[in-house]
Amino acid sequence: MTTPAVERPAPSEAQAERPWRARPRARAARGRRALRVGSAAAVTLAAALAALLVPLLFPLDQQAVDLTARLRPPSWDHPFGTDELGRDVLLRSVYGLRVSLLVGLVAALVASLLGLLVGCAAGALGGRADRLVMRLTDAFSAVPHLLMGIFIVAMFRPGIWPVVASVGLTHWVSTARIVRAEIHSLRTRPHIDAAVSGGASRLRVATRHLAPAVLPQAALAAVLMVPHAIWHESALSFLGLGIPVHQASLGTMINAARGSLSTGEWWPTLFPGLFIILPSLALAGLAGAWRERINPRRRSELVL
Repeated sequence: MTTPAVERPAPSEAQAERPWRARPRARAARGRRALRVGSAAAVTLAAALAALLVPLLFPLDQQAVDLTARLRPPSWDHPFGTDELGRDVLLRSVYGLRVSLLVGLVAALVASLLGLLVGCAAGALGGRADRLVMRLTDAFSAVPHLLMGIFIVAMFRPGIWPVVASVGLTHWVSTARIVRAEIHSLRTRPHIDAAVSGGASRLRVATRHLAPAVLPQAALAAVLMVPHAIWHESALSFLGLGIPVHQASLGTMINAARGSLSTGEWWPTLFPGLFIILPSLALAGLAGAWRERINPRRRSELVL
């Protein structure tokens, strides 16, 4: 005996049109996302090429002064104008961007390595050692980054490497917490239990299984840290710490141009500021696209 077929209600007109309407919206969203990623990649590539090639093609005497050309507005000879000492703002901005990128990349690498080591140690040891390491990490993070960076820079002679050390030694906390959380989630996986049951030591489990699994998250944290390191280097340079006064730095240029801004000369302040903002936003955009690729379910706003 066959059961009678149950008639399903026909879909409404709105339900029938919904998939067709969703496809153009999805294509438009993918197009906007591709445009953002492409623009961020183009700005990042342009900044990197300028920082690498311009010093080779146009050597700059850091201490050269031309008072006859001081505070000239943007023109063909000086596209970004000149500063209060007659120096070309475009050329000095590129040199300052080179310093900022160097400090950002090296400091992010140092901070990521420290965070990876601390996070792996805390997550792999567990128990009281984990709690002790994290309490020390919380105590370290209670001190403001900028204040601790000023303290570290003040102990050395002015230069790039004290700034790198100050930024790298004060920004490892977030990476350590991310790595520790990932390791705690990995410790419940079957292959980790199998390795422990097979007699593997904690050091072997940490180096062969846990650390390689958290490297993508640590690398993403390092990329997100580069814009933050650039901002801190600019802030320290603006305060007159770290980078020598005669050496081109974006923060030093903005600080020196404050008096010119009050008299109407806006270009010595605007263009170095753009050299800080645009590469930082581009790097943050690339990091956000990478994070969405690693974890598509998490599309939250970037927190730098």
